[in-house]
Amino acid sequence: MKCPRCVQKIHRAADACPHCGFTLADAEAHFGGVELNLRCLADAAGLLRRGERERVEAAMERLSRRFPQLFVAIYTGAFDGAAELRQFGFWLLNRATFAELPPEQSNAAGILITLDPATKMAGVTYGYLLDPYLTETDTFDCLWRAHSHWLEGRYADGMIKALEQFACVLRKRSRQARRRPASFQRKLQPPTHGGRTPHPPDGGMHPVACPPPSAEPPP
Repeated sequence: MKCPRCVQKIHRAADACPHCGFTLADAEAHFGGVELNLRCLADAAGLLRRGERERVEAAMERLSRRFPQLFVAIYTGAFDGAAELRQFGFWLLNRATFAELPPEQSNAAGILITLDPATKMAGVTYGYLLDPYLTETDTFDCLWRAHSHWLEGRYADGMIKALEQFACVLRKRSRQARRRPASFQRKLQPPTHGGRTPHPPDGGMHPVACPPPSAEPPP
C-alpha cells in the first residue's frame, strides 16, 4: 500500500509508515476515533439534488449487482489539501459502517470516491481485496472520465461516468483473472484480522485500506 500522508510505498501490515511515521491513530486523532455510520452515498457538501442523487444511487446499484463481491461508496466534503483527502479516505474506509451493506460484508472489498468541489480534488481509496484488480492508472482514468463534468458543476454526471469506467476496468480484470487465476491469487494476501473494520491494538497501519494518491487532473 501507499502511505496516505507521504505517499511512499509501505507494507500493508506495517504498524506505521517507516518514512513519515503515519499511523491509523494519527488519522483518528484528526478525524475521530469512533465508528461512523454512513450511507454509501454521503453528500456532505450538498452537491446533489434529489433526482441527481437517485441517478447516482442507481449507477452504484448497477455496479454492485454486476460485481456483488464489492461495493462502492461516494463522499463529498471539504478537505484541506490532497494529503488530508488521502488520509480521510484511508480513515473512512477503515472506520465507516455503511448502512446499505450486510453486517458480514467487509470494507476490504470497498471502493471509496472522495470529492472536494471547492478545491476541485478527487481521490479513490480501495480495500486490499481489490488490490489485484485495480492500479493507480485505473483509478486515475476513472476520475479523469468525471473530471470535465465536475469542473462544470455536473457532479452527478461525473460520478456516473467514474462508476461506468470502474465497471469497464473490473470487467476486463475479471476476464484476465479467469484466464490467469494464479497470477491474481499471488497478489492477494489474507486479512490479518476478522470483521468489518478491525483495528490492530496498537493503532498502527491497517491493511483494509490500500489508498493510491488522490488523482488531480490538470485544469
